[in-house]
Amino acid sequence: MNELTKTLKQPVQDTVETVAEADWAFLLGAPLRITIIILIALTLNLLVRVFVRRFTDHIISGGAARRSTVETRAKRTRLRQATERIIEQDSPQALQRRKQRAQTVASLLRSLASIIITVITVLMVLSELDFNLGPILASAGIAGVAIGFGAQTLVKDYLAGLFMVVEDQYGIGDVIDVGEASGTVEEVGLRITKIRDVNGTLWYVRNGEILRVGNNSQGWARAVMDVRVPYDADVETVNELVRQVGAEMQADPDLGEKILEEPELWGVETLDGTGMTVRLVIKTVPLEQWAVARAFRVRLKDKLDEAGIKIPLPPMPLFTGQ
Repeated sequence: MNELTKTLKQPVQDTVETVAEADWAFLLGAPLRITIIILIALTLNLLVRVFVRRFTDHIISGGAARRSTVETRAKRTRLRQATERIIEQDSPQALQRRKQRAQTVASLLRSLASIIITVITVLMVLSELDFNLGPILASAGIAGVAIGFGAQTLVKDYLAGLFMVVEDQYGIGDVIDVGEASGTVEEVGLRITKIRDVNGTLWYVRNGEILRVGNNSQGWARAVMDVRVPYDADVETVNELVRQVGAEMQADPDLGEKILEEPELWGVETLDGTGMTVRLVIKTVPLEQWAVARAFRVRLKDKLDEAGIKIPLPPMPLFTGQ
């Protein structure tokens, strides 16, 4: 009886052991590898987001630029010192500009990282499930080529916007000239830049169509003043009056903060039949060159009036007849 029982139990036990070994082999095979792939993908995505967030905070705080400026300030010239002090000011406008720039770059980096990690993870999981990836990759390649041809303009706009943001060519509050439109930048995106001109018109400019940018808000600006005086006026007297006005403006508490260097008198610029033109230039804080130029003209007019020097009038032909 015992021999019969042993004979009947042996096949059952062998079957159970075979099934158990097969289950463990299956669980230690594809499912385990797929689980590890997914966990690695989630970990990489989390690490990328942490890195991007720290990178964004670093751009917003502007810490690296400020430390570099402090370390090398003793070696800079007076103009460079003044310019760096202007750039360092943590005004709301500057903070908003850095914040938008950082957020735009961070959003793009997060999206690209998520797409790349997701695509690679899906392909690896399908490979573990013994799917044939050849047709899938071929279809994806054909679809990518078709989308690339159909969205060339869109891709061009996004790439141009990315480089503009990364290179900090302009930002919110800058006064720029992009050819057809010029004015104050109100919003910078990866595809569209919004510019408000002096008449209040809001221009929507595609980044891919911007071939050159003239920025009036970076570093320093220059006020160029041309003064027309009579041909018979004494040049030395006019030059002395121009120098006096420049010195008074530099000593003024309000205007002096906007002037970075001593005014430069370049002398007589042009001569013609109606008079001569004397040119003076002043390096100023960005976007303050127009206010400085207006103040200079008002003060110089008073000086010329006191000296009895009149602005020459253009010749006016007079026709007489019956």
